[in-house]
Order: sequence, then C-alpha cells, then structure tokens
Amino acid sequence: MKGVRLNKQTIDAATYQGNGADYRWGAELRGFALRVYPSGLKAFVVTYRVRGKQRFYTIGRYGEMTVRQARSEALEVLAAARKGQDPARDRIASRQAPTMKDLAERYIREHVRIRMKPPNDRHTERVWERLILPRFGPRKVADIDRADIAEFHADLASTPVMANRVKSMLSTAFSLAELWRWRAEGTNPCRHVRPFKERSRERYLTEQELRRLGAVLDEAEESWGVSAYGIAAIRLLILTGCRSAEIVKLRWEWVDFEARCLRLPDSKTGAKTVKLNAPALEILANLERLEGNPYVIPGKKRGSHRGPLGSLWDRIREAAELKDVHIHDLRHTFASYGVSAGFTLPMIGKLLGHTKTATTERYAHLADDPVVAANEQIGATLKSTLAGKPKAAVVSIGGRNRT
Repeated sequence: MKGVRLNKQTIDAATYQGNGADYRWGAELRGFALRVYPSGLKAFVVTYRVRGKQRFYTIGRYGEMTVRQARSEALEVLAAARKGQDPARDRIASRQAPTMKDLAERYIREHVRIRMKPPNDRHTERVWERLILPRFGPRKVADIDRADIAEFHADLASTPVMANRVKSMLSTAFSLAELWRWRAEGTNPCRHVRPFKERSRERYLTEQELRRLGAVLDEAEESWGVSAYGIAAIRLLILTGCRSAEIVKLRWEWVDFEARCLRLPDSKTGAKTVKLNAPALEILANLERLEGNPYVIPGKKRGSHRGPLGSLWDRIREAAELKDVHIHDLRHTFASYGVSAGFTLPMIGKLLGHTKTATTERYAHLADDPVVAANEQIGATLKSTLAGKPKAAVVSIGGRNRT
C-alpha cells in the first residue's frame, strides 16, 4: 500500500473506510501508521518483526500526542526491535507486573503474619493500609525508586520515629520483592535514605511517683469498683518488668511456684523464663483461679484473658498525676531500680529477657548512680581520717545510701 504523508491535515481528514482494521501507513517512516477505528478514534501504531513474527505496537492516541512525538517513539521501538527486543511483549509484561498493593498483600501474608507477634503484626498492617498504600498502592513495585522513598520519608518528618519505622517496613518488603524476583537484585530503593534522628524516650518513676502510684492502686482496689485482676496485672508489671501482653495473656500452667518463675513459651524475643520475687509471688498466690479459665488475668468472656490495660492505666496514671507515663515505662522503672541498686547490665538484661546486650545499654547511664554513692562514701571516710576524726557513718535515707 502506498504511504501517505501523515500530518495534522491528513489525519484530521481521515475517516474509517472498511470493515476491518483501517491503517494509513506513513510515507516518511516504514512501519509507522495511523489506525482509524469505526468509532472515529485515531491512534498511532508501529509494526516490526521479531524472530520471524510480525508485531503491532500501539504508541498512543491522536490528540493526546502529536505526530512528531509519535514518530519519535516509533523510532525507539524500531531500534529496540533491531536489537532483538520485543517492546510489545515487554509492555504486556509491564502491565501484568505486581503493584505495591500486590506486594503489601504478599508481604503481610508471608512475612508479617508468620514472623511477627501481636500487636506488632496488626500495627504493621495498619501502617500499610493508612500510610503506604494510599501513596503507592497502584504503582508497579519495579517502578518505585529512591527519590520516591526519600520524598515519602521527608513527608513524615513531623513524626520521625514513625517515619523511620515505615522506611524499615518498606526496606524489608523491597528485599523480599528482590527475593521473589519482582525487582532486580540490589535495587532496594530504601537503601541510602538516611533515617531521622530519634530522641530516645527514657521515663522512669521516681520514688515519690512510685509511692503515689501505690496509693492510687490501693484506692482503686478498695473503692473504684474495678476488677482486682486488672490492679493485680499492673502490680505484676511493676514487680516483674514484664511486657503488658506477657502478663495479660499469662496462663496458670506457666506459673511455677516451686521454682519461683514464669515459664513463657513465647514472647517478643521467644521463649523465656521470668524470675519471680516474693512480692510478685504473693500477688499470684492470692489471685483466685476461675473455673474453666486458664488465664491468670481473666477477661469478661468465659475462658478468655483480659484485653489491653490501656483504659485502666489511663485512669490510674491520671489519679496518680503521672500524665506522661506510659504503661511500658513500668518495665523501664523495674530496670532503672535494678541498675541503681548496683546490679550489672547483663544481670538486668537477663531479668528483662533481652537477647541483645545493645537493648540493655539504654540503662547504662543509670549505673553511675551507685558509683557516685560509693565515691561519696569513700571521700567522706578519707576526709574524716585525714582530719583525725571517727569514720563517717553511712545511714539509709529514702532507700539510698548517703553519708
């Protein structure tokens, strides 16, 4: 078929002429054509041969792109075909390539629900649902680049901790995408995106605050009309340094009174043994066991454990004037009292069930407290000796040794 000069005039004048595919082949570039549809729609196409087969590649609609733009893209397609590539097949593969929504579904199914424990698994799913998918959901996994991640991370700068956690989640997901061959190896777009600096939260109850808390717990147990099990759970958190979920989901079969410990088959760091001191043992010994319920802190439904302690803790900390204290800070308080009493960081880490020494290092600065007390005692003794006076006596004031 003789080619025609494709320009605005000839394209505007073109109308559908037959029953089948109606092509107007361009005279300037072999294989480049305008296709006219019965509906009147017009599109630019280019045809080429790869491995003996003729392929048609639709470049785009007339009106959405100019003839010059279409001809330029046709040249790129033909150049790729001469190298043995098949742009039409690549386009189909690209359309069928997994999206970020697909990645989220597989990541949650094969990683989060298998490797993460509550409540971290649910929290991770919510982050994907509320933050990541609204931003990237329909986009192809292979198309996300470092600039996309850096911009997204920067948009979350007002909540630096959350921004860093989201980047960490995405990094894990993209590493899995490489494993699943959804991205080329070594192309994780989160790499080299610098995390924000985080201010570590270190909140421990002072002796005065702990006394106020104890008084409120006594009052709540006597006159608030709240469950004695809830109050017992908070006391156990203070006395054991356990995580909230470890106490709320504690079963009687895991309590070993004879060995004075809790044998938890699973926790955030795996199976662990929690040593019980005398006050904690006393609380457990005085709790009534409900028939048919295996849990130490029973819930309202028969055979269930209590839900999160958040609402009860909010009431208690408000009454005790501890508005900035989170329930997890009770665990930090347990550790801080242990370090201040002179126990080593490895010992504290073992009591808390830490599997990494770096986790316990956050309490390292507290170890200075008994060191300072010892230094003061030595100094006072030396001064008295130099002055020819009797040794200074050391008395206990407020639970601490002072000269």
